[in-house]
Amino acid sequence: MAKQSKLAMDITKQQDAQTKMLSGSAWMTAGSIFSRILGAIYIIPWVTWLGNYSDQANALYAKGYNIYSFFLMAAVAGVPSAVSKLVSHYNAMNEYGVGRRLYHHGMYVSALTGFVAAVILYFGAPLFADGDANVIPVLRSLTLAILVIPSMSLVRGFFQGYQQMAPSAISQFVEQVFRVVYMLAATFFIMRVQHGSWVNAVSQSTFAAFIGSLGSILLLAYYYLRNKESMDELVAQSDNQLVVSSWSLIKDIIIQAIPFIIVSSGTIIFQLIDQYTFFNVMRQLHEYTMAEMNQLYALFSFNANKLMMVVISLASALSITVIPMLSAAKTKDDITGIRQQTSNALLLFYFVMLPASLGLAAVAKPLYTIFYRYSASGTTVLIISAYIAIILGLYTVVSAIMQGLSQNVRTLKYLGIGIVVKLVLQVPAILLLKTIGPLIATGMAMTVTVYLIIHSLNVEYRLPFKKMAKSTNQILLFSIITFVVARLVVDVLYLFFSDYGRGSAFFVLLVAVLFGGGVYAVLALKTRLADRLIGNRVAGIRRRLHIK
Repeated sequence: MAKQSKLAMDITKQQDAQTKMLSGSAWMTAGSIFSRILGAIYIIPWVTWLGNYSDQANALYAKGYNIYSFFLMAAVAGVPSAVSKLVSHYNAMNEYGVGRRLYHHGMYVSALTGFVAAVILYFGAPLFADGDANVIPVLRSLTLAILVIPSMSLVRGFFQGYQQMAPSAISQFVEQVFRVVYMLAATFFIMRVQHGSWVNAVSQSTFAAFIGSLGSILLLAYYYLRNKESMDELVAQSDNQLVVSSWSLIKDIIIQAIPFIIVSSGTIIFQLIDQYTFFNVMRQLHEYTMAEMNQLYALFSFNANKLMMVVISLASALSITVIPMLSAAKTKDDITGIRQQTSNALLLFYFVMLPASLGLAAVAKPLYTIFYRYSASGTTVLIISAYIAIILGLYTVVSAIMQGLSQNVRTLKYLGIGIVVKLVLQVPAILLLKTIGPLIATGMAMTVTVYLIIHSLNVEYRLPFKKMAKSTNQILLFSIITFVVARLVVDVLYLFFSDYGRGSAFFVLLVAVLFGGGVYAVLALKTRLADRLIGNRVAGIRRRLHIK
């Protein structure tokens, strides 16, 4: 009886953990997806208003934002994720008071790192511009955002430590709304009213990151005040058995944060390698003008990347959810829970990411036409980017799992190996494949890193790959079927429509997504795959759709 009772308790704990992960993933996925979609949709009017300067503007935006993203990652310093992990750790021990003090000390650290990074970026802009004078005002327009975003991100991390994902998700969307509204209004005014400089329009568009952060800060402040009373009660009911000095708390934050900086910057580091090698290699290859190289660079660094990041944001949402939960399981030495949560995270990733990425590849032609204009080379780059997105998204999830389990040094080592592979392959890949070379080099390098991480997890925790095999194979098969259906719809419809029209592209995209997505949904419901991964609530959807 005792064994049966313990087994029942273990099953209940696993179900609770899966429910929390699904709930958190739902919030973070919704916030991330809506933010990314909004962050992609703005491109249509933005590109239209910039007119003939759109490719140059896209390249300039990408150059500035890649450098900004790296500095922002350094300014944020991994503190929000570290605080999320540590707060979850102390909360699991019923030491809410320590978690609150840690949050306050994290604020001091974030304010300092934001200030230092902003100063370095502002005064170092001419150096980071790499000879392109247009990049300097863009970088300087981003310094205010770097100043305030670290503290804003810390509040998100604090809520995540309590496994409250809604404030982070909603504030992420509000931030994007404020940002997009400002950048579109500024671009329209500069380009259509003033008939001004496209460089100035890009600078104002990047300054919009600061405007967005203000909107997010206001919403997070509201959530903090609304939840303060209940969190104060938890602090008052803490065990208060731990005595941790202020210096120890700051040291814990820094020790946990440093790996988060580098690991979270993995994709950004790869993009910076692309930025600082592509132009130099292309100059050696042919007599390209700067405008021509910017146009080629924009194809993969901005145009395709913007659309690819909508898909990768799915993985980012999962990774944010899994860190505090794994940290809590690690604190309790719950090996079964770690194994279960890791397999849940991987299967959820496959379930969402594989059909999304293959679907993106299938509808690349109409999608690229809607957002930019018809381009055979642009479509090809987007198709390759869609495949690369799978491995980049998987890196985001598995590296987060490693960090949630405090495997920071090992994760850094594996990322370092991936960066070395990228550096070795980069120049030959550009020489042989030109514009798609950097994407291929990134994909191969990240594959090495992801393999090493998953192998390490399997050695340490014996992941249930055999148990996962049926669901994994079904997801792969259904995703391939989805790709084939969507691609057939696109190819057939384009026999009757022009390649160049945005209206026809939208119609083709809509029909392809309905057919492809519908096929995947029916297959997932019919085989009960969705039930196994999402839970019993799917049964209601099946009944309404009359699927047995």
